[in-house]
Amino acid sequence: MKKLLLASAVSMALVGGAAQADEHSGTYAFDSKGAHQFITFKISHLGYSWLYGRFNDFDGQFSYDADNPENSSVSVTIDTSSVDSNHAERDKHLRGEDFLYVDEYPEASFKSKRVVVDDDGEADIVGDLTLRGVTREVTLDVEMLGYGNDPWGGYRMGFEAETELRLEDFGIPTNLGKASETVEIIISVEGIRQ
Repeated sequence: MKKLLLASAVSMALVGGAAQADEHSGTYAFDSKGAHQFITFKISHLGYSWLYGRFNDFDGQFSYDADNPENSSVSVTIDTSSVDSNHAERDKHLRGEDFLYVDEYPEASFKSKRVVVDDDGEADIVGDLTLRGVTREVTLDVEMLGYGNDPWGGYRMGFEAETELRLEDFGIPTNLGKASETVEIIISVEGIRQ
């Protein structure tokens, strides 16, 4: 699996020097217009096909420390009622007690606890995911997509993260069968340096 945005930046720091790496450090807010960020999910339907969906409303930020990547962090908050699987009746069911129970748990969140960088310069973000009132530690595998100046005088950095969750680990009571015990989550964001 592709790895953390830090991996590319660590390599860049080693090759390009500390001054160049330092230029990318800072705190980045997710694109406030939501045009360049997505949280999508994929789960098997009975083992016969894939069901895809997304959360339309979420926000967050990340901080990047080029000199000490282990000090970088990320936080994300998701409006669970914004779940969208392109089918109104199914979305109503997903919002109910059988799944996300959004009346009781209107938000999900991820807050990093540590960044683990290995000897090859690859890294994972380990943090707490809270979903449906249950908090568990998960690991995000992340790939840096790019960074640099934008046409409006800002500076941007983008990355994509992936993880896999077991539904029962987060208190989701519905048993969808063996093929549907896990869901893949993909987070793709573009941050604007503050």
